[in-house]
Amino acid sequence: MADLAPSRRIDHGVASRIQIQRVYDRRPVKGKAVLVDRVWPRGINKEELGDHPWMRELGPSDELRQWFGHMPERWPEFRRRYRKELEQPKQRELLDELAATARKRPLTLLYGARDTERNQAVVIRELLEKRLED
Repeated sequence: MADLAPSRRIDHGVASRIQIQRVYDRRPVKGKAVLVDRVWPRGINKEELGDHPWMRELGPSDELRQWFGHMPERWPEFRRRYRKELEQPKQRELLDELAATARKRPLTLLYGARDTERNQAVVIRELLEKRLED
């Protein structure tokens, strides 16, 4: 029997253009890399980051970051509040810039959080992938 649920077309090319990586992993990055933390990662010096830019304005506000505290139970609310912060004009402009880059070449979002599943780079990637689909 055929599945009657509408299928969602997934563009694997879009998803593969935007990677996220923990800055502490110190692995080679795909394409252009951008640090998206509000606070400079401890133990990393600017030379290690090389010519990859730091878009600190894309990181969550200090208030939101401190409230979240990387507590998994706060993740859904963090995502909601952080998306709201990213609607501000400066943040939208930076997201547009990153989306334009991702259209041309692979993009890697660097972050410092220990939690690889619940951090700001995950939210930014979701928003960028949505922009690339539109």
